[in-house]
Amino acid sequence: FEIDLNKEPLMNINQIMAMLPHRYPFLLIDNIMEISEEGIVAVKNVTLNEPFFQGHFPGNPVFPWVLQVEAMAQAGGVFALSSVDDPENYSTYFMKIDNVRFKQKVLPGDTIVFSLKLDSPIRRGLVQMSGKAYVRGKVVSEASMLAQIIKDKN
Repeated sequence: FEIDLNKEPLMNINQIMAMLPHRYPFLLIDNIMEISEEGIVAVKNVTLNEPFFQGHFPGNPVFPWVLQVEAMAQAGGVFALSSVDDPENYSTYFMKIDNVRFKQKVLPGDTIVFSLKLDSPIRRGLVQMSGKAYVRGKVVSEASMLAQIIKDKN
C-alpha cells in the first residue's frame, strides 16, 4: 500500500480537532489524506517527543501497539463522522475490536499510514470497518472494528 505523502492533506490536524474530541496527548492522527464512500486514509508521524516513550521503553522506544489500534479507531471516527451533515453534534463510540494483529515494531521517526475500509454499508449508525497500518509499505498492525455514531449534542 502506498500513498503520496507529499500531496496536500484533505484534512490537517486543526480540521481533525474540529471533528474529534481528542486532544494532546491522546490525539493520535495528524492528517487525513483521503476519504471516499468506502474508506479513509490517515497519517501519524511518530516522534521521540511522544509522552509514552518515557516509559515504553526507556532506551528502546517502541510505539505501543494498543495506541496503533486507538489511532486506527480515531481515523475510523473521522470517517464515521464525515457521513453526517453536522458532525459537531455527534460522537463515535467503539463497541468492538476484533482480529487484531501486530506484525512489526513502530519506532520514532516512522510515519504510519492507516487505511480503513467499510465492511458493510452504515446502518442505524453502526459502522463496521477493517483497517491496516503501514510503515514504508509494510503492514505493522491490523484490526476489525465496530463503532456507533450517536447524536449527543443539540
